[in-house]
Amino acid sequence: MNKRFFIFILFIIPFIGQLALLPFVNRIQPILFGLPFFHFWLALWIVVTPLITVVVYKLEKKNGGYE
Repeated sequence: MNKRFFIFILFIIPFIGQLALLPFVNRIQPILFGLPFFHFWLALWIVVTPLITVVVYKLEKKNGGYE
């Protein structure tokens, strides 16, 4: 797999999680950490998205993309 394609896929994952999957997670039950599932799902992606961005940054830096 091409490294650029892998990085592109990593950048697409948050968009899919936050936008494309919303109709499937739009429900109240179960309650997780005191939040309806929909709100928990969005809060989860607020944490996951920067982590993915850090991984992409490290991959690009290792590849010589940011100097």
